[in-house]
Amino acid sequence: MDPKLINREILLSFWKVHVLHHAAEGEVIGQWMLKELAHHGYDVSPGTLYPLLKRMETNGWLTSTVDPARGPKAPRAYKITKDGRAVLKIVQKQLRELGVEVSKH
Repeated sequence: MDPKLINREILLSFWKVHVLHHAAEGEVIGQWMLKELAHHGYDVSPGTLYPLLKRMETNGWLTSTVDPARGPKAPRAYKITKDGRAVLKIVQKQLRELGVEVSKH
């Protein structure tokens, strides 16, 4: 079993759900999100997470701000958008349904 294949083909979507969930609670910083995902058993590298956050922002699900006074390496703070909340609501509904389905086996 190839863990990288599982990460890429299945768990990547779970990570996005985690990001949306936490961004709905308040601002998230990439470094904090890496630790949070690791806490839940996900092995996510910065090289995977940061492009994922950027894609989510490009998709209109997140918005980010950065303090320019902190220089080019300043952390970005991500917040959920209205569209991101709509996506999260859809995902939550589907997760409930999936949970019921997979718990039967």
